[in-house]
Amino acid sequence: MSRNGPKAGAAHEAAVQHFLDVALGELQAVAAALEPADVRRAAEAIRAAEAEAGRVHVTGIGKSEHVARYGAALLSSTGTPAAFLHATEATHGSVGQVRPADVVIALSNSGQTPELLDAVEALAGFGARIVAVTGERESALARRADCVLSARVAREGGPLELAPRASVLAQTLVLQALSVSLQAGRDFTREDYHRRHPAGALGRKSARP
Repeated sequence: MSRNGPKAGAAHEAAVQHFLDVALGELQAVAAALEPADVRRAAEAIRAAEAEAGRVHVTGIGKSEHVARYGAALLSSTGTPAAFLHATEATHGSVGQVRPADVVIALSNSGQTPELLDAVEALAGFGARIVAVTGERESALARRADCVLSARVAREGGPLELAPRASVLAQTLVLQALSVSLQAGRDFTREDYHRRHPAGALGRKSARP
């Protein structure tokens, strides 16, 4: 039986619109729930680490790993040098990437991912401060962290409500808010941005006064 007729097409369009509606609502809820004071505390922890020659690392498991890679790149391009840390490798030697004055931003929607919790335990034992970005403020990750940034969503928005969709957007939004706080706290100019991003359309745009 064909799944590509007019009725199927309408059903597909309805599913897409449903997701968009859910995603927008969830992002609005995340933005409303994110406490500016929590963002400030996380930014202060990072600035305090920098004052001690500490560094920033971003880590996660699964889809959160992809968000972590983006977060490290975004922070680096806006004045906060950051590196991606592979969480499953942390307990296989990569914890040596971290020094006692460093901050690790750990991402997990559930806050209960065993591999991430093992990594966080090793990292904290190495002296790193942990900033958790999680959908569950009472999770094991949140309890182990020095600072917690809420990225809670009630629904993912897609078929089956299982694949991470809205939760990925929520984590991304929270990291972006943190990057804005950090950038706003620096004397970070258009020239500074251009030095970090000289190529492409953004390179051309940032080169203009």
